[in-house]
Order: sequence, then structure tokens, then C-alpha cells
Amino acid sequence: MDCFRLGVAMLVGRKRPCKEFLEVAKSLHQKPKIRNRALTAMLNIQTAPLGLSAVISEFEYLQSDVYLLHFVALTWNAEDLVPPREKCIFNFNSKEELKKWHLYSDSEYGGLSSASLEITDAGNGSTGVGIFSGNLSLDVTEGTKWNISRSGFCGMRSKKFDGFIDLDPFDTIALKLKGDGRCYISTIYTENWVNSPGQQEDNSWQAFVFVPKDNWYIAKIPLARYLPTWRGNVIDAELEMNPSRVLGMSLSVNAEGGVPDARTGPGDFRVDIDWIKALRTQ
Repeated sequence: MDCFRLGVAMLVGRKRPCKEFLEVAKSLHQKPKIRNRALTAMLNIQTAPLGLSAVISEFEYLQSDVYLLHFVALTWNAEDLVPPREKCIFNFNSKEELKKWHLYSDSEYGGLSSASLEITDAGNGSTGVGIFSGNLSLDVTEGTKWNISRSGFCGMRSKKFDGFIDLDPFDTIALKLKGDGRCYISTIYTENWVNSPGQQEDNSWQAFVFVPKDNWYIAKIPLARYLPTWRGNVIDAELEMNPSRVLGMSLSVNAEGGVPDARTGPGDFRVDIDWIKALRTQ
């Protein structure tokens, strides 16, 4: 049964369901006598690293009774079958959000840059927004023990999620921002599989975000645009992000570099942040 095999492939590969599969499944009726064995097979799909052929073999034992398809349709959560169009990852509308982030800058290595993150109190029943601001300096503390090759950077990084965030159903990261004309860097941290096993650092994937001055702007960055980096340098290799194993995110700014026509150089910076979301645009 082609429709049956397509349904199994959909469950294993976490692909969006085809219209034909759902129509056939919904047209059938549940049959209790096969419920336990079907549930066991479905549990294997979710929790065990079975190959597609092994899963199909398990289901083919049951497919003589086509009511199984309806059982699959009833048991599987509709949100798992059809992922939502968007997922809110961070919403900077409460001071509780501050607990999810920590700040860093070149001051940890003898630099003189500084940064802060606060949530505004909008009042009048309105929700607040996050304000990431500070000062970028190219100077270094005299006599510092650190031999840093460059200064003038600040960032805000989320604390690690409780487990992973699965962004596999999505293809774009969106940030609602109001900025100062500088170019910022959006970073996604994933489980370490690019670096050698002995290294404890997470894999990082980065993309530039130009934030126009003074006006709210929704920046949309396709996941495919994020490049693999190591300590701020792009890795010259063809690597692919695993969006199902996201550990955290960050937003940072450098005094130098970025995209053409963006504001650069030392001095103050400020970007207001409303939310960060994952989008499914296709």
C-alpha cells in the first residue's frame, strides 16, 4: 500500500503529511484489537533509532487490517503532523526574561567595552521590550595578562536550554528589533559534532543582522544563511547545521566589520528587542 508506506516514512522522517495520507487515514475506523501492538510500533518510531525498512516490516505485520491507519491518525498529535507556522523562542516582555541571559564582552580579556540588558517597564498595561546597550571600545587595559588580538565587542547569550530546542520544522529565524544603524551578529549554538570530541565548546553558526536606525524592523534570516564559525572565524568547509539540537542563541556586536553602509567604529550601541521566533515559510 503506497499510502501506508508514505505514512510510515512521514513519521520516521518527521516530514509534513501528504494530503492523500490524511484523507485515507481519516476515512477508516479504529479497531481496538490491534491497538497495543500498533502503539508499540509507533513508540519505537519515536524513541528508537530504527531504520525505515525495520519500521516498515513491523507495520506490514499489521497492515492487513487497514484500520491501523486510522489509529495512527487518531493517536498522533495534530501539531506533530502539521508543525505550526511559527514558534516563539524568546519574548522580552517580562523582567523574568533576564534570568535566561548572560552578558559578555572584551572586558573579560582586558578590554574596556561594556554592555547591559534590561527590560523596560512600558506601563499602561503594555508589555515591555528588551534593551541591549553599552559602549564599544578598542582600548585595552594597560598591563593586562591577556594577549587579545582584537577588542571592541559585546554580546548577550542565552543560558543553555533544558535539553534541546527542535527547530527542524522551521527554515527561518526572525527577530523584531529597533536599532542604531549598526550591524549585529545572530548566533545559534548546537550540540558539538563539528569540533573534535575532546573540545567542550558548542558548535556556533552565525549570520549578520543589519538593524535600521530608530524604526521597528523584523529581520528574517534563513537557517541556510548561518555559517559555521569557531571563535568568531568562519570555518572554510561545507558543513550543515543540525537544527533539531539547538542549545542556545546569542546576539552580539563588534566595533569593526559587518555589512556595507552599516555604522561602525567605537562608541555607544543600543538595540531594542521585542521577540525572537522560528518561522516555517515554505
